[in-house]
Amino acid sequence: MCVQFGRGSFDGRPIDPGYLEKAGKMLAAYGPDGKGLYIKDSVGILFYAFHTTQESRRERQPHVTASGAVLTWDGRLDTRPELIGEFKNVLTGSSTDAEIVATAYRLWGTDCFAKLLGDWALAIWEPSTRSLLLAKDFVGTRHLYYSLDNKQVTWSTILDPLVLLAEKSVKVEEEYIAGWLSFFPATHLTPYVGILAVPPSCFASLTPTTHSVQKYWDFDPGKTIRYRTDAEYEEHLRLVFGESVRRRLRSDSPILAELSGGMDSSSIVCMADTILTRGKEETPRLDTVSYYNDSEPNWNERPYFTKVEEKRGRLGCHIDTASQQMFNFDLENHPFEAMPSCTTGRPNGLTQQFESFIQSQGNRASSPYRAVVSKS
Repeated sequence: MCVQFGRGSFDGRPIDPGYLEKAGKMLAAYGPDGKGLYIKDSVGILFYAFHTTQESRRERQPHVTASGAVLTWDGRLDTRPELIGEFKNVLTGSSTDAEIVATAYRLWGTDCFAKLLGDWALAIWEPSTRSLLLAKDFVGTRHLYYSLDNKQVTWSTILDPLVLLAEKSVKVEEEYIAGWLSFFPATHLTPYVGILAVPPSCFASLTPTTHSVQKYWDFDPGKTIRYRTDAEYEEHLRLVFGESVRRRLRSDSPILAELSGGMDSSSIVCMADTILTRGKEETPRLDTVSYYNDSEPNWNERPYFTKVEEKRGRLGCHIDTASQQMFNFDLENHPFEAMPSCTTGRPNGLTQQFESFIQSQGNRASSPYRAVVSKS
């Protein structure tokens, strides 16, 4: 996942380069493939690249459009072929995703967001009006946070700098915590008061005088599909499911999938193998990672993911969680971090084993089964 970060001044004040440098030090580890910087007048924007496709290796972000708007994009664009066909007079098959998105925005404005299928986060700064658009995909797989006052707006796809570089102390957002404890936190909130998140299927519009959040897409419960037989429904499911998995195989690096041995993850891994045997996908192979704990009566997943591995003829990474202390309440020697997954945190044994595996296999993209459902 690439990293986007920016700060824009509503009153025209220049951006402090020192502030961007501090933020960059926190974010650099997330994007090892190069840094992009745009700083001019009242805005400063950082982009740290993490390449997963051939096209992404040619991108140069922040991307400045012909009209002067500054765009940063991170994501997987599933409607890439359709949009290239729509704009065939100005785009080609080698156009980058950022160029495609910039063209769609130039011609359609915010109406383009509904046509950008995939997992993505997008920021567009308009220098002429000192305004900002922040948008996320329809499920909200990618994070996009922001904080603002009457003088400036700061945004980031990583929460750390918004908290650790805040000019004032931040308070815990009790409504978010209550929702998190009940498994359904409000999508527009974060753990901190004054730091907001762009909700799924929405874009936030921020100007010197206004702040609004608008929904650009929603499910239509009126749409129905009626077939004559169960077999037709089954065939439709196979087609949609297969297309959803295929879209997540767009990578020029090996893809890593979680394999628990349950119905969901096993189906996805087996479908991916079926698709890869056709030899038309870019990714060279699919690897798997599985967690198990033989001492836990209710966590007996190893027999099941082992069967899937036997079928595909390939062993994955097996991580035994039995020896790992999941919680440590020695606050004197191990205090709580400022936020979950903070970059200043101490990796545990499970994390170190996982990181060692993906580094040895060259994995750069993942296909989590929880996010496999496709909008289309």
